[in-house]
Amino acid sequence: MNHGPRAPETRGVTVTLLAALDLGPEIEGMAGRELRMRLVTMEPGGVFGPLHSHQDRPGVVYILQGTITDHRNGIATDYGPGPGWPEDRNTVHWLENRGTVAAVEVSVDIVRRQ
Repeated sequence: MNHGPRAPETRGVTVTLLAALDLGPEIEGMAGRELRMRLVTMEPGGVFGPLHSHQDRPGVVYILQGTITDHRNGIATDYGPGPGWPEDRNTVHWLENRGTVAAVEVSVDIVRRQ
């Protein structure tokens, strides 16, 4: 499976947990999982990598400021501000900020509780 050039490691990224909800008591069959909302800031030239999968970790993204480039399947797509991209079980990607201002996103996903 070739996804283009190797994705760089994460740099220039700050992640802040805004909220988390234990889904076990809320939805039958969701024990050990939580709904998580994070604020992610990518400085100009920042990268959220390396190439990673969202299998077993679905989510959605909304861009508050700037532009984020999503790299998947050898295709680079720019998002923002506004609705971003879905992250489903088939998502394998990495992200970067090619712009000159910080890009800020809200990321909501379901993850295994740690």
